[in-house]
Amino acid sequence: MHFTKKKISEKRSDLIKALQTKKLLRFPGAYNPLCAKLIAEIGFDGVYVSGGVMSNDLGLPDIGLTTLDQVSYRSNQIARVTDLPTIVDIDTGFGNCKNTIEIFEGKGLAGCHLEDQIPEKRCGHLDNKELISKEEMVKKIQESVKARKDKNFLIIARTDANSVEGLDKTLERIKAYEGAGADMIFPEAMKDESEFERVRKTAGGYLLANMTEFGKSKLLDKKQLENLGYNLVIYPVTTQRLAMQNVEIGLKSIFRDGHQNNIIDKMQTRKRLYELVEYEKYNTPDKKITDFSTEGHE
Repeated sequence: MHFTKKKISEKRSDLIKALQTKKLLRFPGAYNPLCAKLIAEIGFDGVYVSGGVMSNDLGLPDIGLTTLDQVSYRSNQIARVTDLPTIVDIDTGFGNCKNTIEIFEGKGLAGCHLEDQIPEKRCGHLDNKELISKEEMVKKIQESVKARKDKNFLIIARTDANSVEGLDKTLERIKAYEGAGADMIFPEAMKDESEFERVRKTAGGYLLANMTEFGKSKLLDKKQLENLGYNLVIYPVTTQRLAMQNVEIGLKSIFRDGHQNNIIDKMQTRKRLYELVEYEKYNTPDKKITDFSTEGHE
């Protein structure tokens, strides 16, 4: 028994078809598989796995400390629990783009984004980032495109150049990255509508917008992003921020009061949890769970 009904190839082809409609696709970040199931149940278009969230979940800052094994294992766990396509952040490629693409494609992801920072990267909305050259990034994109077996596995090129080199240099990089074969461009840390618009006028292909809170970008709504011609939006850290804020409030309450009676109404109920994990489906005696592998299903 598999976690999902759709094959990986179907998830990828569904994503390509959805992008071709020109509608804005919304991909909230999932910090665990249960969160991905909720994203799917509510009706979003896909799931996003953030490298920063992965680092945070391990108690680490987002400075390139996570490993290929850690990120690929966790993103597979998230991707396999819904029929939605899942996109993952692969930072700077973990030192070998060919190997990295092969692994993530095999883990059931629908696509990934690769950034043009040095390996000792920083969160995209922090200062003091350092970039590799445009030419180096072009080679990494070409290597990534060549490495994929499924043409529908999205190769997304993220550029962090805006807060380092400025918008004009960012636009030069975007043209070069599209020329290298990137399926989608992710312009990081755009400040406002005017910068998002200039990117759209330059780019010929699909565009991803990052609506992360407390960052450098103005938070735009669905209609604004659609009018600007963007194809996909991520909300990378939103669910983790919501969860951790409420966990902190709850723990402080228990510490202070000596019980959790004052915060029961803030908790997901046992009934709701069982609905989300489809407990009754697994509780049927004649059904056996036969597949808990960590690989993608095809």
